[in-house]
Amino acid sequence: MIEIKNIEKSFGDSKVLKGISTVFETGKTNLIIGQSGSGKTVLLKSLLGIHTPEKGTISFDGRIYSNLTADEKRKLRTEIGMVFQGSALFDSMSVEENVGFPLKMFTTKTAEEIKKRVDFVIDRVDLKEAHHKKPSELSGGMQKRVAIARAIVNNPKYLFCDEPNSGLDPKTAIIIDNLIHEITVEYNITTVINTHDMNSVMEIGEKIIFLKQGILAWEGSKKDIFKTDNEAITDFVYSSNLFKKIRKAQNKEE
Repeated sequence: MIEIKNIEKSFGDSKVLKGISTVFETGKTNLIIGQSGSGKTVLLKSLLGIHTPEKGTISFDGRIYSNLTADEKRKLRTEIGMVFQGSALFDSMSVEENVGFPLKMFTTKTAEEIKKRVDFVIDRVDLKEAHHKKPSELSGGMQKRVAIARAIVNNPKYLFCDEPNSGLDPKTAIIIDNLIHEITVEYNITTVINTHDMNSVMEIGEKIIFLKQGILAWEGSKKDIFKTDNEAITDFVYSSNLFKKIRKAQNKEE
């Protein structure tokens, strides 16, 4: 579980995050949504320790990040997996080299132990035939699978995903959504996803927080969206063609 309390973050005279408090639950896919400039990316980077909030606290299973020693922060980082928007794979490395990179850099595992773990996670994301291929030989969806395998290779407690469906066709995006959700449940990970994809909201939105101009304007599940009278979230989600179709279908049933 990740708990944030009264987070504030500014850049110069511009306050980007304005007293945000929420809980990201373990074993669930927690989504951060909102328009461009709403503070989604700044919040994600604050969770990752890239930005330091001026006020408030971020706790990882009771450990307040700002209170940790340098060694404790390094240990916490080994418990975090990250899926970047552009996959961020090393072009010169094969799939198995990319996936094994965190183990070689941050653990003392033997070559045999690394090979065993790398084989396992590559199989888990259904890339059995791609071990020795380079990223340039893979489709966008396959590259995302490699990125997910690399993110989970070190058995993280926390998984962060920045726009994981960016650049993917709708069918592939759903496959990636479902894979992230399956892994989250299977390994009981606290997963936080920064997304603008309304399909992701409907596929895997177990906990959703909606940011508007740096404020947490709404939170709930994908089911709660259809019940809420909160104008901030309804104005945002019903600008999506997907949600318009769903609402139209619901009105017909009623």
